[in-house]
Amino acid sequence: MALNLLRSGYATLEHEIAQERASALGRLGRRLEAALAALAACPRTASSDRKVRDGLVEQAGYALWLFVVQREACGLNNSAQIMQDYGVPKEVYARMGPLAMPSIHPTKTKGVEEASDVAQLVLSNLTSTMLRPRVKPPSRRSKAH
Repeated sequence: MALNLLRSGYATLEHEIAQERASALGRLGRRLEAALAALAACPRTASSDRKVRDGLVEQAGYALWLFVVQREACGLNNSAQIMQDYGVPKEVYARMGPLAMPSIHPTKTKGVEEASDVAQLVLSNLTSTMLRPRVKPPSRRSKAH
């Protein structure tokens, strides 16, 4: 009987770990989508602020790196498929990796205030969505009296 309890406890733990991996993968996928949308909203023209665009490319490269690492942790190793499915620009792929100088708020980029209104909206939504703590629903078990 003790062995069955141990096995069921282990299976429960493995199930919770798999759930957390999947949840993290979903969050990081949405973060990548938002970073790519913010980058797309910042035009690549001579009149656009190059510092702002470079910051958005850096953030998108960081989001891509986080997503690829999480996918690999889940056993999904085909990163070429990600590039195609998400339409990752070559400049983002080239900058994929950790941030050169991480900040306290990794979803905010220095100089974003000067970005287009659309890019600001996307980044603010990204910040509020990604930094919101995950809340578990209350247990449905009733307490014995």
